[in-house]
Amino acid sequence: MGALKPWHIIVLVVILLLLFGAKRLPDAARSLGRSLRIFKAETKNLMEDDVKGKAEAQTTNRVITPEIPDDQASPLPKVEPVEPRRDER
Repeated sequence: MGALKPWHIIVLVVILLLLFGAKRLPDAARSLGRSLRIFKAETKNLMEDDVKGKAEAQTTNRVITPEIPDDQASPLPKVEPVEPRRDER
């Protein structure tokens, strides 16, 4: 087990030619290359955003919490207290 040997590569090429054909293989390789390029750029942007966010959080030295208006602070509605009923028998 380990590295690919030359006959492994030859078998893979033959299988790819049989599956896709000689005409569609370059288009498939081109689209795969584009997809990998886009994926690489997006992961790089996400990593940069993560680093920037951590740097901003460290410079402020505080926890960032969203500002919630007082009337929306509790998800439950406000309830007025009710006096207990007296049974009149």
